[in-house]
Amino acid sequence: MDTLACMPAHPAGPRHEDLTHAARIGEPPADLNALSESVWPATAARVDGVLELAGVPVTQAVAEYGSPLFLLDERHFRQAARAYAQAYAGADVYYAAKAFLSGRIARWADEQGLRIDVCTMGELEVALRAGVSGDRLLFHGNNKSEQELRRALEAGVSRIVADSFDEIGRLSRLAEQTGVRPNVLVRVTVGVEAHTHEFIATAHEDQKFGLALAGGVAASAAKAVAEDPHLNLIGLHSHIGSQIFDAAGFEVAAHRMAGLVADLVTDGHRIEELNLGGGMGIAYTPDDDPPRVQDMAKQLQSIVTRECELAGVPVPRLAVEPGRAIVGSAGITVYEVGTVKTVDLGGRSRLYVSVDGGMSDNIRTALYGADYTVVLAGRNSSAEPVLSRVVGKHCESGDVVVRDAWLPGDVQPGDLLAVAATGAYCRSMASNYNYVPKPAVVAALDGSCSVVLHRESLEDLIRGDAAFD
Repeated sequence: MDTLACMPAHPAGPRHEDLTHAARIGEPPADLNALSESVWPATAARVDGVLELAGVPVTQAVAEYGSPLFLLDERHFRQAARAYAQAYAGADVYYAAKAFLSGRIARWADEQGLRIDVCTMGELEVALRAGVSGDRLLFHGNNKSEQELRRALEAGVSRIVADSFDEIGRLSRLAEQTGVRPNVLVRVTVGVEAHTHEFIATAHEDQKFGLALAGGVAASAAKAVAEDPHLNLIGLHSHIGSQIFDAAGFEVAAHRMAGLVADLVTDGHRIEELNLGGGMGIAYTPDDDPPRVQDMAKQLQSIVTRECELAGVPVPRLAVEPGRAIVGSAGITVYEVGTVKTVDLGGRSRLYVSVDGGMSDNIRTALYGADYTVVLAGRNSSAEPVLSRVVGKHCESGDVVVRDAWLPGDVQPGDLLAVAATGAYCRSMASNYNYVPKPAVVAALDGSCSVVLHRESLEDLIRGDAAFD
């Protein structure tokens, strides 16, 4: 059996001295039952000790829809989407479908004034069947097939982001065949990588996405599109990273993109749009401090205007692609505890709390070392805090949901735990590892629930097995 690398274990309680642990998560919170407003959805509250979302107790939701369960705060999603639309007035905001997409989500985003960016045939079809017009869609992807590109052209997708010379040629042939002249943005690798508070401003061309600014590759691609009679070069695209908390990386990217715009304009090519991608961050723990949407919007608009004016070129229309920043904080995952055990680490100990999900519904901890906030959700507790690790039920040592968490020492089988900020990249990256069905996604609004995605059953999984036809 393959195993994923696991971080070194840490002691289980505040009485043990461990400098590494102290640096990672500090002392336990004064109140384990408290809910940090920066982390939990807008409508999250405790009523008689039970966590509620939009007036729906998690105990009631689990009783009706089972566990594990993704709960989405519909009002929170809509407010976040509307905040982006308002903050970027005069620009285009595309909801990044890869964060999480369903028919309901596509409609919510569309109703709040957002466009949608998709990157596969599946995402494209969901958006179209949800009633989103093709002219409000943008198509991403580093390896779009002829079938996908043809469907995009047929659907009237408003923007196609070209990621390679192969794709430019493929798209040109299809455009000629169909008689549709698509608007194209060229994805540029600008040599900037940004994550949270840090960014690297050089030598990040070694990746699968985009065409390098260095060496004139991106400029050649843009000119190829501009000079192709079947394609319409409308702009440039870049994406510098994820979970970004400040505008420094965007500033460097915009400066480099403005230089490319100037070169293309000098050669007689018009650049109408500059898409700076997504990556805006959210709070996963109370220590995270992302900027207000309005503040980041003002900074990005100011940066693009200044850099283009300095380069002596017309200011293109700005576009951004938030995904996590809209849906991430709107969602939580509720699990039921199945097993609790204390592991002796030679004078130290750790409480392992096993839940009925894991890496099949949240791969981010194993994949990225992601941090999360978790609370006892079905009741209050006054027990002493114990340093714990919340783990899943899968046959992998790296199957960890929350690596280091303070939980009440009386946590026991049957308890419910809730993990915050799981709206993005959890259900969308879910798998059926160990033949575990994917959880339901349920929206909560004004005291009632509605299904967004149905829970998979064992029959759903077995249905694809040809041996049982």
